[in-house]
Amino acid sequence: MSVPAIERTMIPIAKPVVGDAELEAVRRPLSTGWLTQGPEVAAFEREFAAFVGAPHACAVSNCTTALHLALRAAGVRAGDEVITVSHSFIATANAIRYCGAVPVFVDVHPDTYNIDPSRIASALSPRTRALLVVHQLGMPCDLAAIVEQARRHGVPVIEDAACAAGSEILWNGRWERIGRPHGDIACFSFHPRKVMTTGDGGMLTTANPEFDRQFRLWRQHSMSVSDAARHTSQKVVVEEYTELGFNYRMTDLQAAIGRVQLERLPAMVERRRALAQNYLSRLAAIPGLHLPAEPEWARSNWQSFCVRVPAGCDRGAVMQTMLDDGISTRRGVMCAHTEPAYRLEAWRTPRRDGGLGVGESISADGLILPLYDAMSEADQSRVVASLEDAIGRHTE
Repeated sequence: MSVPAIERTMIPIAKPVVGDAELEAVRRPLSTGWLTQGPEVAAFEREFAAFVGAPHACAVSNCTTALHLALRAAGVRAGDEVITVSHSFIATANAIRYCGAVPVFVDVHPDTYNIDPSRIASALSPRTRALLVVHQLGMPCDLAAIVEQARRHGVPVIEDAACAAGSEILWNGRWERIGRPHGDIACFSFHPRKVMTTGDGGMLTTANPEFDRQFRLWRQHSMSVSDAARHTSQKVVVEEYTELGFNYRMTDLQAAIGRVQLERLPAMVERRRALAQNYLSRLAAIPGLHLPAEPEWARSNWQSFCVRVPAGCDRGAVMQTMLDDGISTRRGVMCAHTEPAYRLEAWRTPRRDGGLGVGESISADGLILPLYDAMSEADQSRVVASLEDAIGRHTE
């Protein structure tokens, strides 16, 4: 039964956790007058690196710019190929195209929605320059299998960890956070839909000091002298611009918020994991509903909770019915190769693994349910009841 209109309050798809601590943090850069890429950014980088266990962390304007810099540092240039998934937000593939390279799409696993490692070998070619894998919706991909193959073929691994801040993987018998150097570079997003946010923003982590040096050079127009060095110098310093660079800086306002959010992150992940377990338990009773699976070697931060509606179910009608009930949902993760920008370039996106049918099917029947820190048990009960009712109404 639908919830009576008088009782409805909108349940959003996501809701960032921000409060007085974030407001107070913003006062610091406002009081000093240093508003962009200053001491707050430097502190945020140090604290994020320590949190994930990485030697280096470099803050940038968003995760798309992080991916672009990561690919450039890995040597990706025009005409190269990068193996990745189509089943991801379009920024993953776009960053490859920014380099003039070609994304070679491979399919995903039906339970985790992540790249299927068994399909990587057939996608390799003499033109392969990098492997760009995605921790989809916060669920860690099978890095052990991926990195083993990449090392065997001499291909660097870049992790699109946009959704994965706080997620963990079992690595050599111990739990380690995504962002610790398992591959070569990991890229994070702090968009408001993510578990922790700076409003917008991104971070690159790596164990390679040369990569980190390049990130820091390129993010600020390839200026030879940093702002901090120039402003603290007792002598006049004239900078040079040594190569093509970009304006990919993070502001100190964002970084100040990020430092508070990073302190909150463990508790937010713990809360989301509890909410996800409640969903998994309660939704198991809905016939035909496909639930996401967390491998025993992974601990997701559950940035999003995506189910797949039963065969014969009209997902669009389910979403509309739930919206009418005051519950926001979103479609499953897109497939870049089905979007007009990539259909027009189909001849430039070779496939060697036999198709992308799994990703296409998840995109077609996937449904993302509300999940956020402040979600109550009553909110989840409403979501479950509304979903069950909508599926019952709109399944042939």
